[in-house]
Amino acid sequence: MEWSQEYNILFAFITSLLTSALSIPTIITVAKMKHLFDEPNPRKLHQNNIPTLGGLAILFGFFFSMSFWTNFAYCWHLQYVVTACIVIAVIGIKDDIVGLSPLKKAIGQLVAAIILVVWGDIRISSWFGIFGVIELPFLISVVFSIFTVLVIINAFNLIDGIDGLAATMGIISSLAYGIYFYFFDPNFQHSILAVALSGALLGFLYFNKSPAKIFMGDTGSMLIGLIMSMLAIEFINTNTHPSSHLYFRSYSAPTLAMSIIFLPLFDVIRVFSIRMFKGSSPFKPDKNHLHHLLLNIGYSHMKATAILALFSVFLIGVAFAMHRRGNYWIGLTLLLLSLLFTWWLYYRSKKKLAQHKM
Repeated sequence: MEWSQEYNILFAFITSLLTSALSIPTIITVAKMKHLFDEPNPRKLHQNNIPTLGGLAILFGFFFSMSFWTNFAYCWHLQYVVTACIVIAVIGIKDDIVGLSPLKKAIGQLVAAIILVVWGDIRISSWFGIFGVIELPFLISVVFSIFTVLVIINAFNLIDGIDGLAATMGIISSLAYGIYFYFFDPNFQHSILAVALSGALLGFLYFNKSPAKIFMGDTGSMLIGLIMSMLAIEFINTNTHPSSHLYFRSYSAPTLAMSIIFLPLFDVIRVFSIRMFKGSSPFKPDKNHLHHLLLNIGYSHMKATAILALFSVFLIGVAFAMHRRGNYWIGLTLLLLSLLFTWWLYYRSKKKLAQHKM
């Protein structure tokens, strides 16, 4: 009897979850022995030395599951996905242990993005009529795709600010992509990749929930962003090629793909804009992220994570409910809802601050 690819999806999730969860205690022990901690400082929210390098567990879980359950014959670019992930892991580990300047980190991210886009040919080739553009010239497609990968990597890198947030957002997004690819991708390979990531993140989340026993560090958050960028681009590309298996072709594919990761994207663009408006570097850390506003209101790490997770699911639901409305209406709706949500957070935060001053 032929082994169903659908079983591979389930076992990919279980394999990555167990690999990630079982490797973390060892990573914590080694991190404590070698004093590899994320130490408290005025900018950070934790009060104790927390072992870092939890991203290694996510990497192990994802790689082991992917190598075991995916079929490279159906997905030739996987070798370049692996190579790009290794580049991201190397710069992430170095940054977590000794620290890297923003420039060196950006160069590493750029190398990974180039491998993914140029060698892996994972690129956005169509804008689906946005600004009147259908097919993109090759060079513009490459440059725009590299830029997209870099933005998504940094979106997940910078949202990793409180216990459980980056992992939770990663689980939601990867499961959303996984479900989509299960129904609408003929060979299931991208669905396997997506659920492998979600399983690895779930195994990690058990140890990262508040109070966190370990952090994923830049190794984990940048890895999530890189894989999400690949899934988002493949989501768009799936809708550009008619297939007998594909009965949900949508000309709103770009905004639907981005709706799944819209909240991290919105937050990083909003924060970068505020920093540049104030004349500072967009990479200079501050406390203007959405999770900081929720903490200012008085929510715990767990409640702040839950609120952002629910709002992200809400945005995804709205986008897919509007999938026939077109890119402009979906994008505008998501933006307005996110701005309204941000205004509500600022209002509550200022109100809370005023109460403390009384």
